[in-house]
Amino acid sequence: MADTSDFRTGFTMRFKGDLWSIVDFLHVKPGKGGAFVRTKLKSVTTGRVLEETFRAGEKVEEVRLEKRNYQYLYNDGDFYTFMNVETYDQIQLPKEQLGDLPKYVKESDVCTVLLFEDKPLSVEPPFTVELKVQRTDPGVRGDTAQGGSKPAVLETGLVVQVPLFIEEGAVLKIDTRTGKYLGRA
Repeated sequence: MADTSDFRTGFTMRFKGDLWSIVDFLHVKPGKGGAFVRTKLKSVTTGRVLEETFRAGEKVEEVRLEKRNYQYLYNDGDFYTFMNVETYDQIQLPKEQLGDLPKYVKESDVCTVLLFEDKPLSVEPPFTVELKVQRTDPGVRGDTAQGGSKPAVLETGLVVQVPLFIEEGAVLKIDTRTGKYLGRA
């Protein structure tokens, strides 16, 4: 058990029947009455955000989550298969649990899997990935003062805005947190 003095960004707890991670917190000591901690919590399992207030010194159940590297192997339609890079154990996760991950990773990419009691909760892609442009319109110079951009379809099906000089077959660096073009690889 932990109390509110142990709160920090990233602290994970069991609360209201779910696992929550602290995104933001503020200790408040009003002039009158008891101190309290105002928090913004994010559900580890669903991604839902909740604002909650705790009395100072209130006890909560701390939860330890593990992060392990898993290599994405293949998908067979509804399930995606990942392999632990240390033990070579394989896990299969349903497409619904992965969110936007399939748009950013291709076979053999290494991802971070968040585990609770050896059960996978979520999968995070690397911060940047390199993907090949499959389809884009040819760039036309013209009425742009700042350079302009155009959509490009990448090998995973992800569509990003790229500068006009990017052509089909180019390999691009993409930021997985924002989904934006960073540059050529």
